[in-house]
Amino acid sequence: MARLPGPMLCGALLGLVCLTAPSPAVEVHVPAEPLSAPVGKTAELTCSYSTSVTDSFALEWSFVQPGKPVSESLPILYFTNGHLYPTGSKAKRASLLQNPPTGGVATLKLTDVRPSDTGTYLCHVNNPPDFYTNGMGLINLTVLVPPSSPSCSQTGQISVGGSAVLKCSSSEGAPRPVYNWVRLGSSPTPSPGSVVQDEVSGQLILSNLSLASSGTYRCVATNQMGSAACELSFSVTDPSQGRVAGALIGVLLGVLFLSIAVFCLIRFQKERRKRPKEIYRGSDLREDAMAPGVSEQTSVRADSNSGLLQKPLSASTMKTKSKLPMAV
Repeated sequence: MARLPGPMLCGALLGLVCLTAPSPAVEVHVPAEPLSAPVGKTAELTCSYSTSVTDSFALEWSFVQPGKPVSESLPILYFTNGHLYPTGSKAKRASLLQNPPTGGVATLKLTDVRPSDTGTYLCHVNNPPDFYTNGMGLINLTVLVPPSSPSCSQTGQISVGGSAVLKCSSSEGAPRPVYNWVRLGSSPTPSPGSVVQDEVSGQLILSNLSLASSGTYRCVATNQMGSAACELSFSVTDPSQGRVAGALIGVLLGVLFLSIAVFCLIRFQKERRKRPKEIYRGSDLREDAMAPGVSEQTSVRADSNSGLLQKPLSASTMKTKSKLPMAV
């Protein structure tokens, strides 16, 4: 009895009805649980299969990012016609644990794993002589990354009676880190409900603030790979103290300005006393003052003509007049 394409047991020569015999099935087996590997290490994605290996046997590994459908998977490597063909961005880091994978083992080895390697991997076995029942297996891989140094910040009305939110977040970390806020140093016990912490979002809500709420707060981000922390100085202000300080500053400025004014006035008075006293001011002119350029004799003649002699003649003037010849 010969094996025919699509094997059949046939008794045609005996006039019997031909019966179709089922072909071997391709079975692919992968772990049911998700896998994980620390960043920088080597991950082994176990895949085994059962089929009748022939020249048409082919193996393909592919990868799809989280949240995307399997139809958008990208190839990592092929094995066909007895040769292995790595491809794609992971080609230099991807290989088979057993090469050639003809003994039922198709495990993928991925070295120096990175956060971008997190996703779903597809092990696909194709053997045309065998019909498919389960020729594909899916493996979810998570690359474990310790939390990066978180960033601490604050928002809200940071004054007595107000509310504030302290925020903490790490840009990296897988699995996603949880956050825990603590206050450094000794501190009074906060009133019930005045402090609310969210370990998932990393927020610490402080309400009904008081001056005692001031201090240094630390946030610690933690996952199974490690932890990282940041600190924040938190200072609560009292608006009433600000108003008192403002009034005090105003009073001090007023006293300063008044002192400057008094000092200037006293100095002005001292300078004024030091000045010499002037007999005649520019506007106080004497009526008998002689105009510039006018001789004394001219002034005397003018006064004698008018009959008003304001100044007696000098002795020299009278002597000169006596020497004149007298008319007979």
